[in-house]
Parts: sequence; structure tokens; C-alpha cells
Amino acid sequence: MRAMMGFLRSLFRLPIHWRIWVGLMMLVNGAIPLLFLGTAEARIVLGAMMVGAVTQSAIHARKGFVRLLGVGHFLWLPMLPWLWLRLAQTPSGPFRNWILAVLVVDGMSVVIDVTDVARYFLGDRDPQVVPE
Repeated sequence: MRAMMGFLRSLFRLPIHWRIWVGLMMLVNGAIPLLFLGTAEARIVLGAMMVGAVTQSAIHARKGFVRLLGVGHFLWLPMLPWLWLRLAQTPSGPFRNWILAVLVVDGMSVVIDVTDVARYFLGDRDPQVVPE
């Protein structure tokens, strides 16, 4: 729990545009799925978010707020193509709109994450948020 709290404190120290982005990801992956909890899609998105949060908290506890945190979204790599395939079977409406939002937001995040992780392994290992 301490690791998670430290990670959350760092998130609140990000520049405002990144805090808005993180808030959007939490909304799309953590809050809205609760409305559709009876579906496999919502449970998988929510589960992937929780696994990601635990993974990122563990990385943060060991290395700080570094670009390697993008690894926490590794489950999105198989989840997004699966959701794309599910979309074809989903009628118009709020549920379909939510799946589209997940595809767009998480898809953009994966691009950021892959770039960040690559930069980390290429030597850009300075913390993105300076510790308190």
C-alpha cells in the first residue's frame, strides 16, 4: 500500500497536462468500466488497469518516476486488438462508445509508453518527477 501511495503522490506532482491525461485514463479504464461490470470487456479493462497500477507502483518504489513505468501497460498490447475485434460485434450505444474511448485513449498511451520504455533502455533514466 505504501508503494501505491508514493506512486499516487508522484502522479499529483506531474505537470497539469499529464495530470489531466492520467485522469482521463483512470476515468476510461477504472471508473466507466464499473457501469458495464457484467461484461467481459469491462472486467478485462478494469483488471488490466489494476495489474498496471500494481506493476507501476512496484517500479516506482524501486526506481522512482522513470520512463520505465510504461511497462505497466503491457497487458494493453493484447487487450486492444481483442477489443477491436469485439467492437465489430457491439451495437451502437454507450457500451460501444466506451470501447471506442478505451481504444483511442489506451492506444495513444501505448505509443507514449513504447516511446518512454525505449528511451529508458537507450539511457534516459532520469526521474520525470523529482522525489519529495
